[in-house]
Amino acid sequence: MSMFPNTNSRPIQLEYGTDDRAVFNFFNAVYAWMCVGLAVTATCAWLVSQNTQLVMALFSRGVALVFVLGSLVVVWSIRSAAMRLSPGIALALFVLYSAIVGVFLSGIFVIYRLESIAGVFVVTAGTFGATSLYGYLTKRDLTSMGSFLFMAVWGLFLATIVNIFWANSTLYWVITYAGLAIFIGLTAYDTQKLKQFAYSAQGNNALAQRMAVIGSLELYLDFINMFLFLLRILGKRR
Repeated sequence: MSMFPNTNSRPIQLEYGTDDRAVFNFFNAVYAWMCVGLAVTATCAWLVSQNTQLVMALFSRGVALVFVLGSLVVVWSIRSAAMRLSPGIALALFVLYSAIVGVFLSGIFVIYRLESIAGVFVVTAGTFGATSLYGYLTKRDLTSMGSFLFMAVWGLFLATIVNIFWANSTLYWVITYAGLAIFIGLTAYDTQKLKQFAYSAQGNNALAQRMAVIGSLELYLDFINMFLFLLRILGKRR
């Protein structure tokens, strides 16, 4: 399965401010597969949310901890697989991971109103789009910011683990606002990094496909985390 459309297909045409066809196709693939992942996640979350008992079981502390830790392993595995296996297999793993994430996000349909979820999704899409566009167009080198944000993600991860057991409301909101800021920054950084990957992979279609899988995963994670933090802030509960 190829991530790039063949000459007979009509891909979504996006404008990135460049005439370089290879970079253009690369970002088309990245955003297209990111959207596929989001659609799979949303569908699985909705379907599982129809079983209230299953949702309650998934939201227990022990299961939540296993999911958080397991997600790290799965994400690392997909990144490794993308560079070693065929792009089709790597994409299959990405879609599978998107489905698993959807299962564990099913609770949002129980906790929040449907119209509120839809509204926050629109806000997230706008924020993500503007931030990603900035990351693509800016002439500023975001490498140093990326190093800081990477360390901040680990701090956020450890704080989240602690608060699963502590359940401190103040720490909850600190994590929420800090997490939103971190993933907004990561969206810009990851987009700029992917642009550099696209240029470096020109002439090597296999490498470009593998990097597009990784890019789809990274931007998918940025979007999902941004959405969840915004939902905490803006979401209206049932």
